[in-house]
Amino acid sequence: MSVSPERPIYSPFFSVMGATSAMVFSSMGAAYGTAKSGVGIAAMAIMKPELIMKSVVPVVMAGILAIYGVVVAVLIANTINKDGTTMAKDLTNMGAGLSVGLSAMAAGFAIGIVGDAGVRGTAQQPKLFVGMVLMLIFAEVLGLYGLITALVMMYA
Repeated sequence: MSVSPERPIYSPFFSVMGATSAMVFSSMGAAYGTAKSGVGIAAMAIMKPELIMKSVVPVVMAGILAIYGVVVAVLIANTINKDGTTMAKDLTNMGAGLSVGLSAMAAGFAIGIVGDAGVRGTAQQPKLFVGMVLMLIFAEVLGLYGLITALVMMYA
């Protein structure tokens, strides 16, 4: 890495913070979604243990959010020490990391709340399952929007 007027010595810090933000915030969303949905699954399993495997959908969808953060964090990490990188690119990397991280965190909160209520409701009324899955898809796509935005920011 060379220091230049286009890339001061402190410039890589912004890319590092982008990678960190992508990983930390998306993992927080995934953890919350998993924990909140898991509480609902545990409560539902007391009444209808045969529905446990069917009710794992929110946990899987929450876990996918962390993958979005890993993808962006790895892509950012691969650009940190490349020659020709400018401070503008480092700041863009930080924006990309925040984009995917914060949107995945919001999606994780939504998945956790919908998943908790959905699996409990599905235990009482099985017809609710399709509606719960649709709501989970709409919550998951919020994280996907953040991933797409981050990739466009990094490569446009």
